Amino acid sequence: MSERSATARPASAAATVPPFAVISGAQVQQAIQGREASIVDLVEATYRLHGEGDSVNPPSYFLRFPDRPASRIIALPASLGGQTRVDGLKWISSFPANVPAGIPRASAVLILNDHDTGYPFACLESSIISATRTAASAALAADRLSRGRPRPTRVGFLGTGLIARYIHTFLAATGWAFEQTGVHDLAADSAAGFRTYLEQSNATGPVTVHDSAEALIRSSDLVVFATTAGRPHVSDASWFDHHPLVLHISLRDLAPEIILDAVNIVDDIEHCLQADTSPHLAEQRTGSRAFLAGTLDDVLAGRVRVPTDRTVVFSPFGLGVLDLAVGKYVHDEVSRSGHLHVIDDFFHELRRHG
Repeated sequence: MSERSATARPASAAATVPPFAVISGAQVQQAIQGREASIVDLVEATYRLHGEGDSVNPPSYFLRFPDRPASRIIALPASLGGQTRVDGLKWISSFPANVPAGIPRASAVLILNDHDTGYPFACLESSIISATRTAASAALAADRLSRGRPRPTRVGFLGTGLIARYIHTFLAATGWAFEQTGVHDLAADSAAGFRTYLEQSNATGPVTVHDSAEALIRSSDLVVFATTAGRPHVSDASWFDHHPLVLHISLRDLAPEIILDAVNIVDDIEHCLQADTSPHLAEQRTGSRAFLAGTLDDVLAGRVRVPTDRTVVFSPFGLGVLDLAVGKYVHDEVSRSGHLHVIDDFFHELRRHG
């Protein structure tokens, strides 16, 4: 294994096999840390590219296990145009039983493929990339969906794992400050740990651990769902009478009646209305998609305006093109630093006739 910078092949040059690099989680984190605002801008640009049709984002494939029904591994293939011009695949597993065993629920790798030859040129640790693109999407949505209405000052987190931590980091890094922060998790030790993290990160205002989802929702005007729920567990629409902005990141927390009573924004309609997400259940109940106001790109482009007197729910299925955008950003940052770990001779049989 060697370390060297990768250089782009000129468009006029003959096709060559790109070097293959492995980028560790430590390198990913180093490339991202302190650049949160830039990554939010990158995610916004990627949403716009996707909205313009300059991407390919087929349905995710779910690998499920009869003997482990709570677990799954998801394949997210995608292709992104624009200046990025990269194809690839995220392969991410979710094994909730890992948490009580003391290891993270999710693990992932991201493969980046060269636009011109199709050869994979990098394998990146991707749980951090996945958390980063999710948090950047959440921060972008929080900002754009709160314009024209009172900016939330009380945030509540339902679910207190890695995703919640990254969302808080991205909110703080993009200028959000809260008068109070609420926390709720079915696991008391996780809620306590997240509270400690928030206090050590100098979260503004007091941090309160709530003993119920209802108490947290009623006391928050920005509600972040980042749980591992497999089916809806919040069904009382009266909890939302104060019309909060809801970042429904975990997708399956809200019963159809909550969805149908709200203004709903998604990242991609076809992707979000599958796999028994809460919006998918609402579609199954009504036989219609009329409850969807539009996509986040519609909001960014001004095609959809968010009312001030309704609960607003953002439900992002999570697009593979966002992983590609962030992954290519990380690859290029590591390459520029001169610390790209290239595996020499990874591709061996390169002569057609030996």
